[in-house]
Amino acid sequence: MPKWILIFILFLQQLFVVAQQNNKRDSLLQLLVNAKEDTGTAKTLLQLARYYETNNQDSSIYYLERSKILSESLKFIKGIYYYYQQSSIVSFTRGEYDKSMEENNKGLQLARQLKDSSLVIIMLNHIGIVYGLQLNYQKQLDFSLQVHSVVEAIKDSSKLSSTLHNLANCYNSVSQSRKAVEYALASIKINKKYKKRNDYINRVYSTLAQAYQELHQVDSALYFYDIAVKESIRLNDKYAEATIYGYMAELYSKNNRFDEMLQVSEKSLALSKALQSRVMLVKALTTMSGALFYTGKNADAKKNIKEALKIATQDSLTLELSNSYNLLSYIAARDGDYTTVGWAKYNADSIQEIALNEQVIQSTTELEKKYETEKKQKEIIQLQKDKQIQLLSIKQKSTINYFLIGSLAILILTGFLGYRNFRHRHLLARQHEQLQQQRIRELEKDRQLVAVDSLLQGQEEERSRLAKDLHDGLGGLLSGVKFSLSNMKDNLIITPDNMTVFERSLDMLDTSINELRRVAHNMMPEMLTKFGLDEALKEYCNTINTTNLLAVKYQSIGMRDRIDKSAEIIIYRIIQELLNNTMKHAAATEVMVQLVKEEGRLSIIVEDNGKGFDKELPKENKGAGLTSIQSRVDYLKGRLEINSEAGKGTLINIEFNL
Repeated sequence: MPKWILIFILFLQQLFVVAQQNNKRDSLLQLLVNAKEDTGTAKTLLQLARYYETNNQDSSIYYLERSKILSESLKFIKGIYYYYQQSSIVSFTRGEYDKSMEENNKGLQLARQLKDSSLVIIMLNHIGIVYGLQLNYQKQLDFSLQVHSVVEAIKDSSKLSSTLHNLANCYNSVSQSRKAVEYALASIKINKKYKKRNDYINRVYSTLAQAYQELHQVDSALYFYDIAVKESIRLNDKYAEATIYGYMAELYSKNNRFDEMLQVSEKSLALSKALQSRVMLVKALTTMSGALFYTGKNADAKKNIKEALKIATQDSLTLELSNSYNLLSYIAARDGDYTTVGWAKYNADSIQEIALNEQVIQSTTELEKKYETEKKQKEIIQLQKDKQIQLLSIKQKSTINYFLIGSLAILILTGFLGYRNFRHRHLLARQHEQLQQQRIRELEKDRQLVAVDSLLQGQEEERSRLAKDLHDGLGGLLSGVKFSLSNMKDNLIITPDNMTVFERSLDMLDTSINELRRVAHNMMPEMLTKFGLDEALKEYCNTINTTNLLAVKYQSIGMRDRIDKSAEIIIYRIIQELLNNTMKHAAATEVMVQLVKEEGRLSIIVEDNGKGFDKELPKENKGAGLTSIQSRVDYLKGRLEINSEAGKGTLINIEFNL
């Protein structure tokens, strides 16, 4: 979201004068004490809603709803229009953009019904701003240019400053900062010429500062930010004041002035907590967390960013979630918590990918709507022509034609009913046959699963038995032989040549014992039975790394708790087989193994930089390794996906429901 949005979303010229002093508010409340239910009371309620717009939105919504109910009961159309005008501002301030667009369209419809060009201009301005909030900057700029042309044509000086300000915002959003400076200065000049024509002059100064910030003119930016803050305090515009402090914090951050960044961040957060905009609160918490991070207060930074994440998650604030997760990864990295770093970066990247997909879908949907509209228009024209031809043809038909048509209709109906009855019986028979075939397939699959279960269980039991026999039996025997020979060496008189042979024999015994232990360990890893899948895979990957045959990078997310023991063994064998295939056939130098466990689902990714292979090979040419892997995946009711091309490596993705 562009940086100007939260400061300037409330800049539009409104009907009612801004109430700046408490005595004005009190006088309005006094008017309601003995007020009658008439249009004057409806206007008073709208003025109160306008007063609370920038400092207490709950109160603003309360008086807006009261004004709407009264205006509808009085059939006061202009009062209903002003409700939608004001309510749309509150909605997009709170981040409810779809609701704001709906209210703007209703207000635009009423403005056209009232035939008031000034009211139409206001609602078109609103619609342009919401397009900007939805990141459709081209449409926003188009609306703003149209409105500015209309305002200049009707010579409405009361709206000229606001429309110039709106254009400055648009050019800021499309990174044309010099044009933004030009239009913001023009807005300020017009406002000085026509006193009190722009109720949001503080936001114009802030737009100007924003443009200078993008142009890297730091002193000019700070100068106009200072004016914007003073004007916001004078106007009691707490939303603008809080957000301006946030942008000042960003400017200080880019210039490594972190102590000043912390000071303005504290002011922004204090104001945001007093307001009802949760979007603003999330941004203020994130900015505060960044200031604390840069000033070395990591614990406080983590506390603030976790609170921001909680609110952003509850309200589905996509951009704020992505920014918060990115900042959390930096904070965790400083603490050495690399598990959190990986988790936070994964979430941030996922959110950015979702946002990009949503933008693509939105663009595609708009094109499809445009195409369908044109297509329907052509169909309507063609139908109208066909209808005229049909009417002329019907007039020329005689009574006998109607009789023949009726007879034909009866015959068609009779034939249709007979065909439908036959087809219904045929479908029933076919469905019955399909159910039988499905039942047979299910029984066959169950039989195969039982066979696979028995086979896998027998293999693992045999592996465990052989590993134990090798380790305890043959391993102990070889160790005993080595011990006996070592003791004999000191008690025998051996020639130097025979001593060399004797020492070589002892070395061969050592090699045999180590190889025996390795084989026993591969058959049933002790780490797997004692500490679980995660630790066993870490040890296995480290063992491969020590051979210098292949560099294995292992990552795991969410593997703190163990899964079912039998599933652990099968998954271990799958990954073991995949890595063995990589070492034997892929000619790879690097391979990444990643396990992600979340919400009852386990995902496995094994990716290498080897020579790859043609995955479209016939099943009989794929070898026993992949067949064994596929059978184990099928046994756990998982899904195996292989992506590989010759010379481009191989990526294997496996997913299980735990």
